[in-house]
Formats: sequence, structure tokens, C-alpha cells
Amino acid sequence: MAEKKKRRAARRSRTRSPKRFTMSMQRKLIWLFMIILFCFIGLSVRLIVINRNKGQEYTKQVFSQQAYENETIPYKRGKITDCKGTVLADSQLVYNVIVDSKAVLSNDNYLEPTLDALEKLGADAERVREYMQKNPSSQYFIARKNLPYSEKKKYDTQLEEGIKEEDAQKLGDKYRYYSNIKGIWFESNYSRTYPSGDLISDVIGFANGANEGSFGLEEYYNDVLNGTEGRIYGYLDDNLSLERTTVAARDGDNLVLTIDENIQSIVMKHLKRFGEQYQDNDHYGNGANNIGCIIMDVNNGEIKAMASYPSFDLSDPYDTDALLGMPLLTDSGELTGDYISKTTISLLSEEERLQALTSLWRNYCISSTYEPGSVSKPFTVAAGLETGAVSPDDTYYCEGYLDVAGNKIGCHNIYGDGTLTVGEAVERSCNVALMYMADDIGYEDFCEYQNIFNFGLRTNIDLADEARTENLIYKAEDMGEADLATNSFGQNFDVTMIQMITAFSSIVNGGIYYEPHIVSKITSPSGATVKTIEPRILKKTVSEETSTLLKEYMVQVVEGENGTGKTARPAGYRIGGKTGTAETLPRDNGEYVVSFMGYAPADDPQIAIYVVVDRPNVEKGEKQADAKFATGIVRNILTEVLPYMNIYMTEELTDEERAELQELGLKDTTGYTDADSE
Repeated sequence: MAEKKKRRAARRSRTRSPKRFTMSMQRKLIWLFMIILFCFIGLSVRLIVINRNKGQEYTKQVFSQQAYENETIPYKRGKITDCKGTVLADSQLVYNVIVDSKAVLSNDNYLEPTLDALEKLGADAERVREYMQKNPSSQYFIARKNLPYSEKKKYDTQLEEGIKEEDAQKLGDKYRYYSNIKGIWFESNYSRTYPSGDLISDVIGFANGANEGSFGLEEYYNDVLNGTEGRIYGYLDDNLSLERTTVAARDGDNLVLTIDENIQSIVMKHLKRFGEQYQDNDHYGNGANNIGCIIMDVNNGEIKAMASYPSFDLSDPYDTDALLGMPLLTDSGELTGDYISKTTISLLSEEERLQALTSLWRNYCISSTYEPGSVSKPFTVAAGLETGAVSPDDTYYCEGYLDVAGNKIGCHNIYGDGTLTVGEAVERSCNVALMYMADDIGYEDFCEYQNIFNFGLRTNIDLADEARTENLIYKAEDMGEADLATNSFGQNFDVTMIQMITAFSSIVNGGIYYEPHIVSKITSPSGATVKTIEPRILKKTVSEETSTLLKEYMVQVVEGENGTGKTARPAGYRIGGKTGTAETLPRDNGEYVVSFMGYAPADDPQIAIYVVVDRPNVEKGEKQADAKFATGIVRNILTEVLPYMNIYMTEELTDEERAELQELGLKDTTGYTDADSE
């Protein structure tokens, strides 16, 4: 047994000899190598045959899947001109300066000349250098936006002259400098320009770099003004040559306005003058919270001028300096009682700053609502005459107030006006007489005529952001005695300026209500007329007889012994109109919206004018509730506008008026006739 154990131990201790790489294994490896070699040779032969027979076809298939020269061609946004062709908004050709990092960095000699050239093009050379270092393979980086065409042309000329082969010997280092400028190319685009500045800013609105209009005409007619982009397509022909197909861009159509830039300039001048005169009087801030003016052709609804104060420069609508002096608003848009100063602006959040700018950009004449006050009295009288509830021979007694449903509602003349005819009630702007008239008219008819005059409805003027007012006027079923009484003289319901002057035009032109419009025609890029905006009659508001009576009453407002609008009459002209003072909320706060709405000339109305002054910044101790703040602006505007429109004077001038006209450089046209102008 011991012997067996010894033999096992001896076997375990022996070293085993390794396996040998036998001849059989070598032969297998050689055969495997030969098989792989023959497969490779066969595959190579097959590829050669395919390339010989179908190589061109396959190459075309591969190349056809690649993009060549697929470039967008920008369109030019249509321009906006006034009725005489003066450009108010246009688009100028500009360029984005593009840098190809890969091309610039392909040679050490290219970098510095290229950066130097970019600096001359107005780009930040160090910013470009830093970008190229971080993105050496980039082939598209905008080094500068909106390079004017004149600057690009100057650069192209210098580059072309600097790298002429025949001048290489003469130019020496200069030639090498220009020839080493690489990787710069120009991407064409259009930039919106506004030569008129702030003259008509809230009517025009503005457009951004993406051709998206905001506010005014730019927004309302955005699709008309925009064109269609073109494109350059590249493709391979049958011979593998690169061919290009260009689909040209189609530029946008143009707008021709009814507005006359000269009339607009006169209006804007006097709004600004008022704002400067009353600035920082009772409190720091503008001359008024808002001032608006519209001049309309009463016989077709065309807007001749529309302006508001404060305004902003269309070339830089985000300039916050234009906000200085404006009322500071709460998050919900309510007045805080404070006014925006440089300190205030620095404390505003981005959201608050945008809210303030939006308030500035909005067109006060169509977007803001307010109680109209006594300028609405002619509409109450018109409703009474049309329904038969009021007769021209009726009289009313005013003792300074009227008790309505237990409420004493006062007249502006607290001592009372005594017995008044209908015409005298309008002349003196008697609240009590108007309340009697409204009571005779009744709820149903009063509200029906509110609707006939389009109060509570949009006028559909062709401007963006016209306010909705359907919830700001009463329905007959919701109206009480006090509501009817206060509505009769323009309190407790809200309107917009465009609603008021459009309705007013109808009661002085014989009762024809025209849809207001500010664009007269649309033209193609070549100047051909695409569409003419014809005057559009929407309805008949009053009869010729009622219109005639109202004009007589409103002439007395300006000419009558007790008329409230005497200070609105321009030298040499008879006009008619109506003053308005509307107390703002909360009542008894001493803050008013004052206004005057009139027409000229008195015998043959051609234009209507409406001026609203929202809370004039009067001297301390002076009352806001005085229509003279509006009538003075109207007088100044009409003094210049009527002669410009070749509407000749009919009244003798006083020495004082003649001196005033001489100072303004205006003529005495009392002896002129239409024939004299031909």
C-alpha cells in the first residue's frame, strides 16, 4: 500500500511537456488566409466593375442628396406714405457681416488682416477673435448686424482696388494685406426706417427685424406690407455640373394714407407746445396725462391728422426717456398718482418697464376710453329731435340743479340758467335742460340712438388695437332714472375719440355715417394700384333737418353771447362746435378731461376737429374744469390748417388778429375766392 502511494506522488511531480504547433494546424491556417485573400480580391474586382459600369449613376445619387447654394433672398417690406407721397416708413437694404472661422484660420497670414477689415466694418474685432478661437470649425458667425449699403459699397470698392493683380508690384505690402482678407461675406437683409420720427408714431406703429408689425398700421396691415421670401436653389445637371435656380423674392405692397404730413405736423406742433407750456406746473410731469387730436373729412370719413401726446420716436421705440413725465401705473393699469422720473425708471422691473412703454405706444385716439362730458350733448338733442320728443320751440327752466330719483344733479352754472330754448341749452351747455330732454326721450329711444351713433361699437377704423366699449354704455333694461339723466350730458358712459368724431361728422354732414379710414389705397412694389379704399357709407344717423338745426346751435356755442366755445374760433373763420368737461373717477377729485369738438367752415363743413386734454397739469390753484385748455389748441391748429387747405376766410379781421397772422406768416384771405387760386 505504501508503495502505491509513492508511485502516485512521483507521477504528480513530473513536469508535463507543452503541446506542439503541428503541421496539420499550419496547413489549416494557410488555407484560411488564402480564402480571405481570394475574397478580398473578388470584392475589389467587383467594386472596379461597379465603378466602371455604374459609378457615375451612383455618384449622382449621392451628390443629389447634398444641399448646394440653398440661400434665402429677403423681401422688402412695403413703404408707407402720406397722401402726397412723403415717405413715413420704408425699408433700407442692409447687410449682416458674416465670418467663416474655418476659412480665416486656414492660414496664419489671414487672421490679422481679416480682423482689421472687420473692425473697419464696425464689428468688434476682439469678440470675433475670441469666437474663432473657441469655434475654429464654424463657418457662420454674425460679426455685425445691419451694415448700411453705403458702408458695404465703400468696403467692396477698397477691397476691389486693393487686390488688382496688375497693381501687385506697385502696392507691395498693401496688396498682400488685401489679398489676405478671407472668410468675410455679407448676408443681405432689410431694416425698417422711419424718416418721420415721432410725428405720427402711434398711427404708424413699428416693425421688428423679423417683419412683425406692432401697433398701428404696421400691425393692422402686416400681411399687406410683408412680401414673400425668394430662394436660390443649387442642383447637379447630367454632367455633374452645379446649376443654380433663383426664385426671386416678392416685395410687400405699399400703403398710401389719407393723412397729410403737413396737417399732421401742425397738429403735433401745437400738442407739444401745450405739453411744454404746462409741464411741471401743479406737479412734476407732462403738461397733461394725455392729449389727443383727430381731424377728419366729414364728407368721406378720411382721417387728415391723428396725433397724441406724449409721443415716441419710431426709430427707437424702446427709448425710456420718452416715458419721463408720464403717469406711473399699477400692475392692473390704474393710476398711482405718481409720475415717472429717471429714478423711477431705474427701479422698474423689466415687466413694469414694458407695461409703461406699451402705454406710450398705444394710440390714445382709438385705444383709450373716457367719459365724453358735454361734447355728447348734441347727440342727445339729435335723438330728441329725431324721435319727436324734442321740438325746436321747446323751452326748459334751469334753477342750477334737478332732483332725479332723490339725487340733486347740478348744472355747471350753480345759480341756474333760467328759461332756455333748445339752442340756448346747447350754447350754454346746460345740464338741467339736457336731463329734461333725456327724460322726454325715454330709456328705449335714448339707448337706441346711442347705438345708431355707434357708441358701444367699434368704428372698424383700419388701425390695430381699437378699444371695445360695448360694456361701457347702458342698455335700456339696466338703466335707471339717474343713469339716463347723467348720460344725457356725457357722464357714466365711456367712449373713444374715434367714436365721437365719426358720429359728430355725421350730424354735421347731413346725417351720413362714414366708416373712418386712414389708408386711401394699396399699391404694388412697382407703384401700380392694387386696391383703392373708397368711402363707405354705413348708415343714416339723422335727417337733413336735424343736421341743419344742430349746426345752427353749435355755431352759437362759438359765436353766442353766452357760448362756452368762443376761444376756439380762428381768425377770419366761422366755425361750430361743442365744449366738454368730464369729471374723472372718483368724483370730486378735482381732475377732469376737457375737450372741444368742432367743424369748419360753419356754412359748408369740410373738416371736423376733436381735441381732448386728459387732466391738464395746470398752475396750482387753477381749476382743470375749463374747456379753454382744449379750445386754445383747436384755435391754434385751425388758424394754420384752414388756409393750408385753401379754405378761405369769410370774416373781417381785427387789428389784433391781423398782427397774429402776420407773426405766423399767414395771409389775410378774406378777399380770396376759389377762382383766385386757379
